Order: sequence, then C-alpha cells, then structure tokens
Amino acid sequence: MTATPRKIDAIAELTRLPLFQALTEEQIGHLAASTREKRLQRGEMLFQRGDNPRGFYLVVTGQVKLAISSPQGNEKVVEIIGPMQSFGEAVMFMEKPYPVFSQALTESTLLHIPQEQVFDLLEKDAVFARRMLAGLSMRLHSLVQDVESYTLRSGTERLIGYLLQHGTSQGKGTLDVTLPATKQVIASLLNITPETFSRIFHELAGAGLITVQGRQVTIPDVAKLSRHQP
Repeated sequence: MTATPRKIDAIAELTRLPLFQALTEEQIGHLAASTREKRLQRGEMLFQRGDNPRGFYLVVTGQVKLAISSPQGNEKVVEIIGPMQSFGEAVMFMEKPYPVFSQALTESTLLHIPQEQVFDLLEKDAVFARRMLAGLSMRLHSLVQDVESYTLRSGTERLIGYLLQHGTSQGKGTLDVTLPATKQVIASLLNITPETFSRIFHELAGAGLITVQGRQVTIPDVAKLSRHQP
C-alpha cells in the first residue's frame, strides 16, 4: 500500500523564504491559501518552453533544472534549483512565455504562488516590493557572474569554482561536495562537454586534489585546490 504524501505546510514554507519574511501573519496566510502543491516524479516536466506563466515556484524538496533545447536536440542547462529556492518571478512580471523548460531531476515537491496574489501584495506593501526587486537583482547579478566565468575561465577553472562554491566545510580546510545532479547535467551547466568534465575530474583526482565516490566529492585541501593552475 502506497503511503499518502505528507501535505505541505504552506505557511511554514513561505515564512522561511527571505522574500516573504517581512509580511504579516495575515498576509502570509492569505498567500498560503492561494498556493497549490505540485509533485513531480524524476524526469517529469513542470513546464515547456513557450508555456505561459501564471505565477512562480518554490522548491520544497528535490531539484529541478531549467534548460534550453536546440533544434538539433542538444540541451543547455541554465540553472539547477534546489530546496528553498524560487524561480519564475522575472518571467511572471514580463507576462511573456517561458524561455526555458523545467524538468525534475529527482522526485520533487513544489509550491506554486499565483501571479494575482503577488501583484496584489506588491500594490499594498512597499517593503515586499523592495524585497522582490532585491531578489530579482541578486538573481541577475548571479547570472552575469555565471556568464562571465563560463566565458573567461577554462573548463578546469569552472569545475574547481563550482566545487568550491557548493562544498560543505568539514573543518581543517576540507570540503565535502554532493553533486546535485548527474555529471552530464552539471557539465551542461558549466558549458563543457561530459567528456571534458570526466577528464578534468580524473586529472584532479590523479593529482590528489579531490577524491570521488559516486556523487560524493571530498576536497582534502581547499587552499591547494584553489591554487591549482590548469
């Protein structure tokens, strides 16, 4: 017998999101009442490029990717979205079709926040409006940094930067990294081929700069890896 999925506490999840932390309990409750849950199986599409947005999404559990497919069938991953991250705000404001598609990388649970309620809050709450603008600005700044790093850095520098950015400190200059997706997906995100990704991983491991076991990567000496010149 399959267990019934636990219902999301929308109020608790929205309260944790920095964007909504300045709202009153009444505002959060009103917003939560209008949200809807979306559960995705691994590989399931959330939306296709060209679909019209009617709000934005908050990832509660799991991971989804935003990507673009070329006419030749090649895929370019734009972003990987994990728990307590939101996406789709900018397109919602533009009121234009999605320029990317979204697909679940793992079994995922999301909350959809409707456009109408967001616009209503923006009209009534200046603090919320400023937070929304700040969030969009940070997302734009992050994307510009990504474009810069993918354009000006070598493949090895991109991968090292990614590992250092996503590591969890274990003390004494050691980091543990859990790769959030397959190497093919991360390679696409870093704008390198899967073959190049594997070669760089092999070279870094051979130099003793990382150890790899499945999706678990250990960086024994952060300073040494940071100084590594390809």
